[in-house]
Amino acid sequence: MVKAVVGANWGDEGKGKITDMLAEDADIIVRFQGGANAGHTIKNKYGKFALHTLPSGVFYDHTTSVIGNGVALNIPILFKEVQEIVEKGVPKPKILVSERAQMVMPYHILFDQYEEERLAGKSFGSTKSGIAPFYSDKYAKIGFQVCELFDESALKEKLARVAETKNVLLEHLYHKPLLNVDELYETLMEYKKMVEPYVCDVSAFLDKALKEGKTVLLEGQLGTLKDTDHGIYPMVTSSNTLAAYGAVGAGIPPYEIKEIITVCKAYSSAVGAGAFVSEIFGEEADELRRRGGDGGEYGATTGRPRRMGWFDCVASKYGCRLQGTTDVAFTVLDVLGYLDEIPVCVGYEIDGEVTTDFPVTYKLEKAKPVLKTMPGWKTDISGIRNYEELPENCRKYVEFIEEQIGYPITMVSNGPGREDIIYRKSPLK
Repeated sequence: MVKAVVGANWGDEGKGKITDMLAEDADIIVRFQGGANAGHTIKNKYGKFALHTLPSGVFYDHTTSVIGNGVALNIPILFKEVQEIVEKGVPKPKILVSERAQMVMPYHILFDQYEEERLAGKSFGSTKSGIAPFYSDKYAKIGFQVCELFDESALKEKLARVAETKNVLLEHLYHKPLLNVDELYETLMEYKKMVEPYVCDVSAFLDKALKEGKTVLLEGQLGTLKDTDHGIYPMVTSSNTLAAYGAVGAGIPPYEIKEIITVCKAYSSAVGAGAFVSEIFGEEADELRRRGGDGGEYGATTGRPRRMGWFDCVASKYGCRLQGTTDVAFTVLDVLGYLDEIPVCVGYEIDGEVTTDFPVTYKLEKAKPVLKTMPGWKTDISGIRNYEELPENCRKYVEFIEEQIGYPITMVSNGPGREDIIYRKSPLK
């Protein structure tokens, strides 16, 4: 049985918490795409964690955590994370790394920084984690798979070939120091030492696990609107953030994915540049940011203040459709308890016409939100475990959004802990 946990929007929806919660009943958790450029914040009995590469189910001693072939693998960051969680009392996790995963090279991070500097005001708002240069090289077929660390003579030869082209850019475009092949080779040998005990044929491992009836969770990074094909291009990430890519990024058949839990926030937030129709500003945004999440809405990787907005039914309906949603997990509902009224974006006005379909980027840039205001519930809902016990206006808010997006909200999260969850039977299911 395979379940995917993915994001409906710009990322930061609370996928880490939902994965951490569902992992209790899972055997294997697979991170299937993206790199250490976005984090998942998790709060459990061991403390509060921001994970960047490790799957969010890593806190249980019965689970195996897998880095799939679709991941942009920064090896030192992965093992630094392992060390950090073990130092906080978490049992040493069982980890497997796909031999086909590609490595973020030290120069990918440099090129990311240099290009953002060069673009200045026209930059993409990158986290400078090397992700775009990594995926560029992957598809230009000059990336390095983990398995290449074990063929040392071929590795050195390929490094020299790749460094030759990189050095032309470094010298003539960026005016920066050139790459040294011997130093790069030594670095990769350090990476080899770190990763060697964990490398395996992940696809074969998962095939065997599924034949034995094991439960596998696929964990995605970011959300639909940051998908390189279907998101707000070009202000997207460089990988596919959709559950469909989970099959590719883990190495399993697509028909194995039976449930797709798409995580939506009860309001909107985004890190980085790009169109954000329901965005709010000033004191209104500051207050929501301050109250939001667990300790405020700041990027788990960058610490950047997130951009804030009201719930966007247009973007979320689109996000859920592209994911193939079977269940919506609706998070941080408790945060909205301070508001007398809660605006919801129910449509976009573009060139004088209102639409509820999510458009391509150049139209999105012109869109103005069509807002409907819902009455607030003005009370603290944390601690409630039964949907019927939520205040009437709170239930009305959930049900209105469910009707607008057209996908069943079966989980409502009302706090940061893994136990802060309300399961509900949706009429759409």
